[in-house]
Amino acid sequence: MREKFEYWLVAGVARCLGRLPRRAARWLAGILASLVYLLPGRLRRVGVRNLQMAFPEISSEAREKILRGVYRSLAWQLVEFCRMTRYTPENTRAWLRTEGLEHYLAAQARGKGVLIVTGHLGAWELSSFYHSLMGYPMGMVIRRLDNRPLDDHVNRVRCLHGNFVLHKDDFGRGLLKAMHEGGTVGILMDANMTPPQGAFVRFFGRDACTATGLAHVARKTGAAVLPGFMVWEAAEGRYVLHFGPEMEMPHTEDVAADILAGTQLCTSVIEGWIRRYPDQWLWIHRRWKTRPPGEAAIY
Repeated sequence: MREKFEYWLVAGVARCLGRLPRRAARWLAGILASLVYLLPGRLRRVGVRNLQMAFPEISSEAREKILRGVYRSLAWQLVEFCRMTRYTPENTRAWLRTEGLEHYLAAQARGKGVLIVTGHLGAWELSSFYHSLMGYPMGMVIRRLDNRPLDDHVNRVRCLHGNFVLHKDDFGRGLLKAMHEGGTVGILMDANMTPPQGAFVRFFGRDACTATGLAHVARKTGAAVLPGFMVWEAAEGRYVLHFGPEMEMPHTEDVAADILAGTQLCTSVIEGWIRRYPDQWLWIHRRWKTRPPGEAAIY
């Protein structure tokens, strides 16, 4: 009963936001985000703590401005997701574009598969959807939602234009299969992990337990690896899906060292993008929750 209630509640909100004009929906979502930000709670405390660790050199007022922007960015992404079933290449042309597509096409042409390094930055749900909308379907590694009807609905929307999902609890074989077939898969590499699925690399100057699966698969298959992020470009007033140049992943006789170095390389690239757009990253996630043995808890 609770699952059904949650599903219909979310579906009702989605229908309301989907029927409003896009600008009106984004304005309303921004107002709601400001109100939610004022509510005390764990997420806001986590965001403050993370920003204190990542940007100790800036003022508390500057960190607060970043965190408010995070809430707004999440609200805007909700609006986009609620409207995605109506999007076409024609009606998105004015406020969506791609930059660096040539990097992706060159990587794809190699025929060994493409791994997109990405994270919870900007409009990550819209990025893979838009990529498929423009004729380049891809896979994405996701975690199942606890609410199964809602999980099914979200995945139906994600896959409307040929995308496919690989669940974290059993993605290894699917990921290797996709690479052997020359496919593309995006992996969110900025979430907290636990060993043995993750290893500690540096992220904003601190050890962060990070998924090593991408580095493993890239080394095993020779797949191309490149960054991809869709962020809101305020100067343009639209979202831009950026693809960076292909990354040179390490490949020596020391497999373990290659995996760690590759994971660090991907994490450093993600950090660089977050530093460019700090108010669009998910600072309310407990990114440094897993600590090395003997180190005190952060949260």
